Amino acid sequence: MQSYEVLVRGSGCVGRSLALALSAQGLRVAMLGSHEASQAQREDVRTYALNAASVALLRQLKVWDALPRDAISPVYDMRVAGDEAGALLEFSAWQQGVAELAFIVDAAALEQQLAEAIRYAPHVKVVGTAVPASLTLLCEGRDSAFRAELGVRFDRHSYGQSALAARVVSDQAHQGVARQWFRAPDILALLPFERPQPASSYGLVWSMPEVQAAEMAAASAEDFETALNQASGGQAGRLRLASGRFTWPLALARAEPLTGPGWALLGDAAHLVHPLSGHGLNLGLADVAALAEVLAARESWRPLNDERLLRRYARQRLAATWAMGELTDGLQRVFASQASPLRLLRNQGMTALNRLPALKRWLTARALGA
Repeated sequence: MQSYEVLVRGSGCVGRSLALALSAQGLRVAMLGSHEASQAQREDVRTYALNAASVALLRQLKVWDALPRDAISPVYDMRVAGDEAGALLEFSAWQQGVAELAFIVDAAALEQQLAEAIRYAPHVKVVGTAVPASLTLLCEGRDSAFRAELGVRFDRHSYGQSALAARVVSDQAHQGVARQWFRAPDILALLPFERPQPASSYGLVWSMPEVQAAEMAAASAEDFETALNQASGGQAGRLRLASGRFTWPLALARAEPLTGPGWALLGDAAHLVHPLSGHGLNLGLADVAALAEVLAARESWRPLNDERLLRRYARQRLAATWAMGELTDGLQRVFASQASPLRLLRNQGMTALNRLPALKRWLTARALGA
């Protein structure tokens, strides 16, 4: 029987990236999951916003440069509007001194390319059942069953909201501009994209109360477009629906502990954040990069399943994941409130921040490498 040093439980983007990263170190990896992309059986309308650190990892894994060119769209500028006239926050790649602020990536294309890379990874075997290994790494997502078996606490705070994803097409070119509207009680994001129509498509992520999300998902295309164009105020042109709609519940969650004897958690199995900042997958890929670095730098005498070794990874990721969770949670709470005093304060705050270029550069730098 073949022996394995690492068992990766989960075959999503985080699990596959982890298996590839550890395989590159020469470790024998079993990945519990499937060769096929998880969304292959139905239309996948999701898009990911990836920062520079995530792109660097995927490039290192030989995945990024193999993606179809129309599956990637750079973001050069970002405009965030409040729910009062004149409340606006703008970010620019030019002001930041970088080529782009982020990349918007087709979720299905990324999963498919990662699945293809796994097929040719020299030290990775896809297995249908769990096999013995020195180290078990959980990347099973927010509802990980094995995490519960380990007795790990996963304190989950539901927002009472759902996110709705779709693809939309505008009658105007997007010009690489991402747009977001912080309103009460919903947050609308339009991410520039090339599919289905080059230069004028967007990936839509619309967070709203669960009842409203269900209604919008079931609404006719005409009614949905009316509500969408009203919410965007024509700032992105006239928008039309170009896909199906997909919803999922939103929550804030953290796992405790993050590591134990012979195991560690990564990605959504370790933490959940509100999608308003687009950092969910970025946090998961940062977990991959951190754990791969810790394992590669271990002492020659230290085994993979050493608890002290794994705690190095936990310490390295604690501050970053805690900070992003607190930031997104705080923003969600501030902008979910419809109280007049808070509404005035948050919109004035956006306008004031927009006049502080040094602070904006600092915030953007944190987002680029979160």
